[in-house]
Amino acid sequence: MKLKVYKPKTLVLRRSRSFEDDYCRIMAAITATTMRQVAAFTLSVSVELLLFYASGFSVFHSVFGHFTRLWLCAALRWLALIGVSLLTLGVPKALLIRFITAHSLLPAVFETGTNAFYREESECGQLGDVRCWLMFSGASLAAALFWEITIPDTDEEAAGKEQKQKARVLFMRVVRLFRPDYPLLLGGLVFLSLASICEMFIPFYTGRVIDILGSNYQENDFLSALLFMGLYSLGSSVSAGCRGGLLICAISSFTCRIKVLLFGALTKQEIGFFGTTKTGEITSRLSKDTTLMGETVCLNVNMLLRTFIKTMGMIYLMMNLSWKLTFLVLMETPITGLIQNIYDTHYQKLSLAIQDSMGQSTEAAHEVVSGIRVLRSFNTEKHEAHRYYNCLMETHNLKTKRATISAVYLLARRLTGLAMQVFVLYYGRLFIQRGQMTTGKLVSFILYQSNLGDNIRTLTYIFGEMLNSVGAAGKVFEYLDRKALVSTDGKLQPDQLRGHISFRSLNFTYPANPNKTVLQDFSLELKPGQMTALVGPSGEGKSTCVNLLERFYEPQDGEILLDGEPLKSYDHQFLHKMISVVNQEPVLFSGTIRENIEYGLKGCSLDEIKDAAKESNAHDFIKQLEKGYDTEVGEGGGQLSKSERQRIAIARALVRRPQVLILDEITSSLDTDSENKIQKSLSSIPNQTLLVIAHRLKTIENADQIVVVSGGKVKERGTHRELMDMKGSYYKLREELFTEGN
Repeated sequence: MKLKVYKPKTLVLRRSRSFEDDYCRIMAAITATTMRQVAAFTLSVSVELLLFYASGFSVFHSVFGHFTRLWLCAALRWLALIGVSLLTLGVPKALLIRFITAHSLLPAVFETGTNAFYREESECGQLGDVRCWLMFSGASLAAALFWEITIPDTDEEAAGKEQKQKARVLFMRVVRLFRPDYPLLLGGLVFLSLASICEMFIPFYTGRVIDILGSNYQENDFLSALLFMGLYSLGSSVSAGCRGGLLICAISSFTCRIKVLLFGALTKQEIGFFGTTKTGEITSRLSKDTTLMGETVCLNVNMLLRTFIKTMGMIYLMMNLSWKLTFLVLMETPITGLIQNIYDTHYQKLSLAIQDSMGQSTEAAHEVVSGIRVLRSFNTEKHEAHRYYNCLMETHNLKTKRATISAVYLLARRLTGLAMQVFVLYYGRLFIQRGQMTTGKLVSFILYQSNLGDNIRTLTYIFGEMLNSVGAAGKVFEYLDRKALVSTDGKLQPDQLRGHISFRSLNFTYPANPNKTVLQDFSLELKPGQMTALVGPSGEGKSTCVNLLERFYEPQDGEILLDGEPLKSYDHQFLHKMISVVNQEPVLFSGTIRENIEYGLKGCSLDEIKDAAKESNAHDFIKQLEKGYDTEVGEGGGQLSKSERQRIAIARALVRRPQVLILDEITSSLDTDSENKIQKSLSSIPNQTLLVIAHRLKTIENADQIVVVSGGKVKERGTHRELMDMKGSYYKLREELFTEGN
């Protein structure tokens, strides 16, 4: 009993000691790492201050020239700091290298720029002190952090960099698609430049007018300033209008062209693609994403170039007004860029989520509208309304989050701009008191400064927005680049086609449900001049045979031969002219009866259409209509009954004079008289291969071959009498399903 009591305690004690030992080792490692980092930081600061102060010693001034001293000290500081980092921390990270580089080179760059532009030396260039060192250190740290946030270079952000590179590639593809509209874009670029240049000079002449009114008034100078202000305003307005008109024309032309390309690419996809892709998603690509593609180049590039030209021009004019105030204003740029980058990251994520949510709402509404009869039959109006409401509320919540982020961003941006305006006014007053500026120049500078902040924020935003907005282009290109899984590259078009079809050892599963095998080792032969009937329970593979024969899908194993040649080797148009299918649920398109019968045929005469209509027993009811063959059938053939739609669909198949005709349970909506007339017409066509899937006994009992399909395999085959004598599966099906009453 003692062993049972104390043994668990001993185990616990051992685990506790092991845990304490591990904890002590971890804490010791953390402490050593921290001490090493503190030592590295202290040593780096000491070496840095020593070299920074040494650059101001008189011996350096006497031995080296001013620029030589600056850049030599920068190189020595960089080497020293990199060396200390290698000795104490090992291989430094990219962020630390960027900070050391910026911190070492910034004093030299600043002094070189000051001497080159203004022919004077700053206080930091004359004698290095702690104030200058802190200023350069702070600026370098801000620049390194800004670079790290806006252009990340860590392993964790590798996926983000790859995404940006993909966005650039997509953007260039969109630009190349604009090639037919290059003249319009070039004209828009010219007027854009003129509008930006004219707009830049308006604040300059505003300040000049104020100076003229405040000093010795000269009427000629005043009128001249007003004249130039008017001319620049007129030029800016006219150029902006011309720019907008040309770009709108380019967008419209591009959108129309890309929609046609996308529609053509979609119609070439295999049937399985439409089974796995939602209709709402396809319509969204056609309607919304194609429009966004045009705006990606025209509107975003237009805004980017216009803002860039204005920004560069404003900075140049502000430097002429006061270079000191200009440097003060530019200090706001890293802060603005940081705020903008954080905002863009969250805003774009929410925008993509909102786009997906809106697509779900559109899909829900589309399903309800297309299935309104089922909705009404099962009394699910409230359920569908609630489901649609949930989709809308999800979109609403995402939009609320996006609006909140926008509000916080706007507040931060306004506070930053307000703080910078206070600094500009304060130092501007000092410069006016010292005679370094005039009141008019300060007014012009403030006007430029208020626009410059907005322009810099726009530049930061629009570049990311331009790359992010090509997400819509990526979805469109995904469809444009997609190759149909069922190839249509066959070239075979024989002059004579017998219509001999062989199914050889087919194995097939639908792409939407790959775990369910529909056909297993399926083999069947259809001979010219014979009628073959497929029978069996629903879902056993009968309609799948039709889908494969129409090349809607490709079998995973086996092949289908037509006159000894694989189906894929035949020309696509030739194959579908020689093989016609009439489905149980006929599909008609809005238009006239004549247009629906000759659908897909060119040069089909009215006599041929009437002959086909007579064979399908449709001519009699058509001629009784007020407009005859020119009668509109309505959307989906809604103006006609199901029987009338069925007969028109049969006429549409017969007018092609196909060598292989497939009837997929078409007699379920026909009356006995129509069925007998159609059967008689079909039997009169010599050497035609006829495949029938039907439930009515009269439809199949005279067939040359009846095939019972069960479990994706051919279970029985033979004539009606042969199968009845066997008393097998066909006999049971006849007793259960193929009765006169059914």
